[in-house]
Amino acid sequence: MSSACFLSGMAKAKKARPMTDDALSLVARRFAVLSEPMRLRLLHALFDGEKPVNSLVEATGGTQANVSRHLQTLADAGLLTRRKEGLQVFYSIADPSIFQLCELVCGSLEKQHAARAEMLGGR
Repeated sequence: MSSACFLSGMAKAKKARPMTDDALSLVARRFAVLSEPMRLRLLHALFDGEKPVNSLVEATGGTQANVSRHLQTLADAGLLTRRKEGLQVFYSIADPSIFQLCELVCGSLEKQHAARAEMLGGR
């Protein structure tokens, strides 16, 4: 079960679906992979399409070794796919549900920040 499926189910219904311990572990692992800011930077950099590692290093400001380690983690989790062309390795988003998940989280944060700004502005 993907985290996006779990979240969309939660967003549409007030009552959570029953989940096994194994399913909850899978969801927790997905969120753990996404809990690292550098991994989120990498996903953000890939939202507009495939990029080689050197472009991702430049886009994120990370070191080659650090970026490569995080790309490996994202690929192992099934979020990214990679292909090799000569000496370059290219990465792209493999799981399109990541777009929905990011939109859901970003939208929620925007609403929270707007509500706080409105509350503070009204004083």
